[in-house]
Amino acid sequence: MNAVSNLRDHFPPDSPPGSVVSVANLIQMAAAYLPEQDLRHIKDAYRFSDAAHLGQFRATGEPYISHPIAVAEYCAYMKLDGQALQAALLHDVMEDSGATKEELIERFGVQVADLVDGLSKLDKIEFSSREEAQAENFRKMLLAMARDVRVILIKLADRLHNMKTLTVMAPAKKRRISRETLEIYAPIANRLGLNEIFRSLQELSFQHLNPMRYAVLQKAVVAARGNRREVVSKILEAAHLRLEERRIDAKVFGREKGLFGIYRKMLEKRLSFGQVLDIYGFRIVVKDVPTCYVTLGLLHELFRPVPGKFKDYIAIPKINGYQSLHTTLVGPFGTPVEFQIRTEEMHQIAENGVAAHWLYKEDGSRNMNDVQKVTHRWLQSLLDIQNQTGDSAEFLEHIKVDLFPDAVYVFTPKGKIMCMPRGATIIDFAYAVHTAVGNQCVAAKVNNITQPLRSELKNGDLVEVITAPHSCPNPSWLSFVRTGKARSEIRHFLKTMDVEETVELGRRLLNQALEPDGVSLGDLSTATWEKLVKDSRIKSAEELLAEIGSGRRVAPVVARRVLMALGVTDNTTLQGKARTPILIHGGEGLAVQRAQCCMPIPGDSIHAYLKKGAGLALHTTDCEIAKSAMAKEPERWTEVEWAEDITRVFDVNIDIDIKNERGSLTRVSAAISDEGANISNLSMNDDLGPQKLMHFTVQVSDRNQLAKVIKAVRRINLVNRVARVRNKIGKHYLR
Repeated sequence: MNAVSNLRDHFPPDSPPGSVVSVANLIQMAAAYLPEQDLRHIKDAYRFSDAAHLGQFRATGEPYISHPIAVAEYCAYMKLDGQALQAALLHDVMEDSGATKEELIERFGVQVADLVDGLSKLDKIEFSSREEAQAENFRKMLLAMARDVRVILIKLADRLHNMKTLTVMAPAKKRRISRETLEIYAPIANRLGLNEIFRSLQELSFQHLNPMRYAVLQKAVVAARGNRREVVSKILEAAHLRLEERRIDAKVFGREKGLFGIYRKMLEKRLSFGQVLDIYGFRIVVKDVPTCYVTLGLLHELFRPVPGKFKDYIAIPKINGYQSLHTTLVGPFGTPVEFQIRTEEMHQIAENGVAAHWLYKEDGSRNMNDVQKVTHRWLQSLLDIQNQTGDSAEFLEHIKVDLFPDAVYVFTPKGKIMCMPRGATIIDFAYAVHTAVGNQCVAAKVNNITQPLRSELKNGDLVEVITAPHSCPNPSWLSFVRTGKARSEIRHFLKTMDVEETVELGRRLLNQALEPDGVSLGDLSTATWEKLVKDSRIKSAEELLAEIGSGRRVAPVVARRVLMALGVTDNTTLQGKARTPILIHGGEGLAVQRAQCCMPIPGDSIHAYLKKGAGLALHTTDCEIAKSAMAKEPERWTEVEWAEDITRVFDVNIDIDIKNERGSLTRVSAAISDEGANISNLSMNDDLGPQKLMHFTVQVSDRNQLAKVIKAVRRINLVNRVARVRNKIGKHYLR
């Protein structure tokens, strides 16, 4: 059985303690594809790094310089350019020897210095916790990667060598580094199509996280290898023979499933090792795409295909550019066997991903360019997310959700294929199409059927998003969106709108407080505003208005400052003029919220409490909780009214006491729907004997529509009572 060349076999073994470290092998590898001038620069970088790390040793006992050399050798295996090899040799000099970026720029140039800087940790900055420091290090590395993908290629080589020499570390440190590798570095390698690095990092992480399970599985696989040698040989022989008969020039490889892949399958499907049948698989490499499909047909003639186990990643590539035909066949003795069929070009991309740009850049093929474009789009999305996310931990959270390997493929109405992570929802799809589409999404159809926005997408779904110009993201979307782009865009919109809405609310509150004195904010001069801002000890007028709108300052108090700045005294105020109530439109967002204790809707008599740091809370005037709060802080209450032009709907809770008979729920739902109200939530209590208590949340435009809904429900002869649920203190019944 032929074996595919891989990194685990190629990567140079660790030198024994005390051995002489040499750069000769690196220079020999680089000389195979780089000009003499680059080799001189690499030697210069080696000498600089060797001097910087002089006297330093790794935990294994080797001279520290052995690590940069090993990292650079792997980069040479990927045939990265001379600048990348220099950066690999220098990647720890800023961190470990105090070398400055300016020094590196002067000696090696700006690009090499930028690469090294992107690879260096932020040890000189004080962080409140190790987790915060880790998040900031990842943020810096990923942003450097977005500017130059060589950063992550070098970093992955660095991590791979560290994982191979992790044995000497303390158990707790081994577990921490291995978990970090499994959660961050391995998924990044997979996202960039670096499959060999991806599999190697998974295997090494598994080995250090679960050493006993790793050893047991390794022993079981070795035993199974001997037991199944006859099966593997028969499959290889049959495939070779059939391809030769049809004169198809092909390379056939046998491949063994990694221990981590076997372990994960055992966990996910709750299988014993003996039940995992697809330990071995086969890969066939042919000359072109048409031959891939001909080969597939020949294999299906040779062995019976397993229904539902065929995947065409040539027609629809994976998000990281991977292309192959996958089919599972029933081999000799009933053993299921997976075949992967691809061209040589696809094989190189499958093994090296975005690194194929350096390995085979003279080829200039379309597919390799496509891989670079897909990678560039993802890297650009990192910059977009960073622009909207100031917090490092939040940035890392967004990135993590995009690093899962599974994907689903869905279609736009125009037939364009969109690749989404498994578990992605309609909202994720909308933001993947365009930020504006996501922000204005109100409904969607999946396969021409209207579906909730939180619905998860499946392979082959046709998705049509319906938008409305005045719609905006709902904070509840954050509880189910899957992609980093959707999450960051929603948060960015809510933060931006929150500030704008709070400023506007503060403006309206201050104008209302000034109105009895015949003053408007529009009358204030620039000098008056500057004096007011200075006296309030803040930075700007917008900040002052935002503090009023968020409840951190009380409008009447600020109004007195305004009057003092204008020179208006108590004797000159206009007496007896009532304040104009603030109009509530229902679309103010987070700046104006309905109190959960009474949940007012248009038509209810309302007033508002200015919550400190949380804007206005609307209460009904007969709310008992509001009355108690008003007695304690009367200065925080303000007059409000519902506007006339409200177009949105509001949630209202109602309880229905009904006879427990067949069809009762259907009749109630129909009655509510006939009055134009939507049911957003439903629960029932069945422990009342012949009676049933239904709890509905319905969406209505105002009190009049609610009254019609209740009247329609009451007409059902099975209904005993209908109640609008106001709060936990009691219920208000509409007669």
